[in-house]
Amino acid sequence: MKCLVTGATGFIGRALCPELASRGHEVLAISRGVNAPACADVLVMDLARGVPDSVRLEGVDAVIHLAGIAHQKAAAQQYQQVNRDATLALARAAQAAGVRHFIFVSSVKAMGPAQDGHARGEDDVFPTTDPYGQSKWQAELGLQELAAGGEMAVTILRPALVYGAAPKGNLALLDRGVDFGLPRPPEEGGRSMIGLPDLVDLLCQLATSPGSGTHTWIVSDGESYSSRTVHDALRARRGAPVASSWCPRWVWMAGARMLGARDKLFGFEHYDNSALLAATDWRPQSRLQDVLARKT
Repeated sequence: MKCLVTGATGFIGRALCPELASRGHEVLAISRGVNAPACADVLVMDLARGVPDSVRLEGVDAVIHLAGIAHQKAAAQQYQQVNRDATLALARAAQAAGVRHFIFVSSVKAMGPAQDGHARGEDDVFPTTDPYGQSKWQAELGLQELAAGGEMAVTILRPALVYGAAPKGNLALLDRGVDFGLPRPPEEGGRSMIGLPDLVDLLCQLATSPGSGTHTWIVSDGESYSSRTVHDALRARRGAPVASSWCPRWVWMAGARMLGARDKLFGFEHYDNSALLAATDWRPQSRLQDVLARKT
């Protein structure tokens, strides 16, 4: 089958495109022309400026839409333009071209901020003022409306924090802290995550199983990772033993508050993946410690 992948040179796309190709699928990748995957035919395009028309999408069976603005500071208008408007324009073009399945990689941030430590399900949504989360949520609503009026199946995935062998985002910050001898954090808080290999496997499975209608699923590996767990895993990938916990808890908390990182380091952000497990045969195979140990 033929799969169109946007965001093909991003963190997820760089792993997804070769995996799709290795499973025998034809891959058409949308890229802005930088480090395009060798395993795919490449359509050079900036989705912020326009999307491929329905003619260019003829013969595509599944669209896997990864492209978007995520971890950089941007104006609210840019988040809306790329994460919402470009998503919906691409979905309309795909529907007009007869694409059977549109897979949108949204985010748990579309669900708004966590209210407490319980594991949240797909319907456990709260309003958010975060421009990134707002743009993803509005894209989800637009896709649901679009799908209601056509035959194209739409799957919306809300991954928790995605981890790979090379730490990214907040994991990279903690990784650098380990390099500088950061002491072992207190056992406080915890958050859901998903390994890059498992997310890629799920996307490959869904691409070949379009089903019908619209589905929205949270994606996590089912574990809860505290900053202490992550710290231990980052040291283990270096071959180092568990660090000393010489820094008092109150110092950690005071420092985290001063840096505005209290929730990131010690908050609770749990997500329930049971709906996805019940609806599919996919099962996560990786855990943070295993993926970090690969060092690739």
